[in-house]
Amino acid sequence: MFEKRQGIVVWLHSLKHIKMLRKFGNVHYVSKRLKYVVLYCNMEMAEQTVQKLTSYSFVKHAEPSYKPYLKLEYESKVDKAKEYDYKIGL
Repeated sequence: MFEKRQGIVVWLHSLKHIKMLRKFGNVHYVSKRLKYVVLYCNMEMAEQTVQKLTSYSFVKHAEPSYKPYLKLEYESKVDKAKEYDYKIGL
């Protein structure tokens, strides 16, 4: 149904080549001051895309986003001392 996507942050020497990065995926954000681009591509192609991007001379560094691999559902842990105080009514 939906394809899994992964973000890649590409640090550049110059912003001239931003249009060329469109062939690797969807360019989501461009920072002119810090000279980086955030682009999204298919998750299966992310590692190959990073390798291709780092081979270009205008790219300082390219790194994938680790958000797809992080657990985003959090559990709340109740402190036993506070739970005891609430039961007493303090």
